[in-house]
Amino acid sequence: MPGWLPRAMVLALALYACFQLGSWAFDQLIGLLTNVLIAFFLALAIEPAVGRMSARGMRRGLATFLVFIGLMIFSAGFVVLLGSMLAGQILDMVDDFPKYIDSVINWINQTFRTDLSRVQVQDSLLHSDWLQRYVQNSATGVLDVSTTVLGGLFRLLTIFLFSFYFAADGPRLRRALCSVLPPARQTEVLRAWEIAVDKTGGYIYSRGLMALISGVAHYILLVVLGVPYAPALAVWVGLVSQFIPTIGTYLAGALPMLIAFTVNPWYALWVLGFVVVYQQFENYVLQPKLTAKTVDIHPAVAFGSVVAGTALLGAVGALIAIPAVATLQAFLGAYVKRYDVTDDPRVHGGPRPRRGDSALTRIRRALGGGPGRSS
Repeated sequence: MPGWLPRAMVLALALYACFQLGSWAFDQLIGLLTNVLIAFFLALAIEPAVGRMSARGMRRGLATFLVFIGLMIFSAGFVVLLGSMLAGQILDMVDDFPKYIDSVINWINQTFRTDLSRVQVQDSLLHSDWLQRYVQNSATGVLDVSTTVLGGLFRLLTIFLFSFYFAADGPRLRRALCSVLPPARQTEVLRAWEIAVDKTGGYIYSRGLMALISGVAHYILLVVLGVPYAPALAVWVGLVSQFIPTIGTYLAGALPMLIAFTVNPWYALWVLGFVVVYQQFENYVLQPKLTAKTVDIHPAVAFGSVVAGTALLGAVGALIAIPAVATLQAFLGAYVKRYDVTDDPRVHGGPRPRRGDSALTRIRRALGGGPGRSS
């Protein structure tokens, strides 16, 4: 046996063990790493506000605390307002539920020539097997729901703590990072940090603008239909559909449909149709244009980055994909060497130059000066 073979085998086994240990550690810490990533982008989003308050003489920690308190007060007030509104509407809908059942039964009897009654429908529902199974599953799933809610609250607290430290100790974090790098690399890191702040702020601005447009459009629809609480519902649709990725659109449209159903069941269908049509308009027309202008990336790149982010990190990836790609594109753009574009008409979508034409003829044709003659 060669003398190097045992050492090579030991080295290979050690590398394999390190790989397995690293994979296990990554699987265990993926949740924490995702929370840290969300917190970092949240800190970048509030960095402009914290920086302005700090530049006016306020301590950075106090400025960050005030910004977070403002966000929490706004969120809590919005949730309480919608919660009270939703509770009142649910009580009204429960009181009027027998009327809805009677209207549906009357329509079925008139359309299909049947002879149904509300008592028969209620008895069949109460004694059905699927209702009993649903009640049993709901009773056993209360603990799972409680665990999920507690886990979500703990994750939210973790994100807020990390984002607070990232925003409050931003200068100290940048100094600590730059202290281990040479001066040339320090400039690149600071430039990348500045670009990330600008692009994240632009993304938040575009989302806020789309939330405003969506809220106004749905407010007009709800006012035309006579649905109550139209301003609060419009704010709900605008914020939830834009700042909760993937499922935000469905959550945003469900509440107006529920409230519209209490007024007239057909109004719920009108709201559903409007939500579907507006969502397509936003996805294919509004969002690519606004995102391309505020974040300065091509609409196709923006759409592809969202798809890729969703495939990698799910809803979190969809939320942070566009600012991350915009930051990377702007940072790498400074290191890409660019050249002057040739005066070929094909650059502008023109026809291919014919053989035998001189360079002067091709230039004149490209500039619209006629066929000309070669010298």
